Amino acid sequence: MTRRPVLPGASELFRRTDSGSSAPEVTELPSLSVTTSSPALRSTSPRRDEVGESAAGSPLTLVPGGAAAQEDQLAGFRGAPQPAPPLRPAVPTRGRPARRTDRAKHDEKITVYISADELLALESARLTLRGQHGLAADRGRIVREAISVLLADLGERGDDSILVQRLRGN
Repeated sequence: MTRRPVLPGASELFRRTDSGSSAPEVTELPSLSVTTSSPALRSTSPRRDEVGESAAGSPLTLVPGGAAAQEDQLAGFRGAPQPAPPLRPAVPTRGRPARRTDRAKHDEKITVYISADELLALESARLTLRGQHGLAADRGRIVREAISVLLADLGERGDDSILVQRLRGN
């Protein structure tokens, strides 16, 4: 006896969508003796003749509805279908209670190259914010806030802003 599984064929897995008839699909399922004598399971398999019977003489069984009918039969064993619960995005909390989510979705992305010293200063600022001020912020949020502060200063003070002075080298 072979240990190879018997898998459904394409006609059991797929249905035609271009036919306009509402009649159930009829799928051929071979009996067990035909299945065990298939070429995938045995090297010397009997060939089917024109009438749909194998050379061993076991006829093929017709199943109205194909895989859809089998799924309906299985649904009866599973019980009444339960309504799906509403989907809420899962936010990993890493063992902490859930916090308010004031994060905004960002649609655009830029790449900024910084030196190793600037990256070290950014990471040090992140750790200082967390350790001394109790604020957990990632490096991206710190950079976005710094840009926001600099642009607000530029809008308010113009030529006297910190950004203009630094870019001029003063």
